[in-house]
Amino acid sequence: MADLMSSLFPYRAETAGVTVRVSVTYLAEQSSPEAGRWFWSYHIRIENHRQAAVQLIARHWVIRDAVGNVHEVRGPGVVGDTPRIEPGGSYDYVSGCPLETASGAMAGEFHMLDELGSTFDIEIPSFALAAPES
Repeated sequence: MADLMSSLFPYRAETAGVTVRVSVTYLAEQSSPEAGRWFWSYHIRIENHRQAAVQLIARHWVIRDAVGNVHEVRGPGVVGDTPRIEPGGSYDYVSGCPLETASGAMAGEFHMLDELGSTFDIEIPSFALAAPES
């Protein structure tokens, strides 16, 4: 099962008993290289290995393109949701990222809340955004 998870989600980080896994897909049909637009979707899986539930309350992304431009995104929850993840449970979502270059990278953290009211950040592993060579 671990090998299957590694092949489905090649990027992984664990912080404080919470694992974040990422897979990324280049979307040629939504990209327009001649117009300077490339688009990727990314699938995030958050797994709670703690003894108590946690809730994702905010996100912070750092997005870098191939020429060094950096764009930061902060906000509540993810895709309009602030999921509560029970012990042993997971939460999946899919979102997207456009760039004006054919490659780049994303990384960040999720701000979490535990059942005692304490907050903590968990790492989102850095992952590459790379369009295939034409």
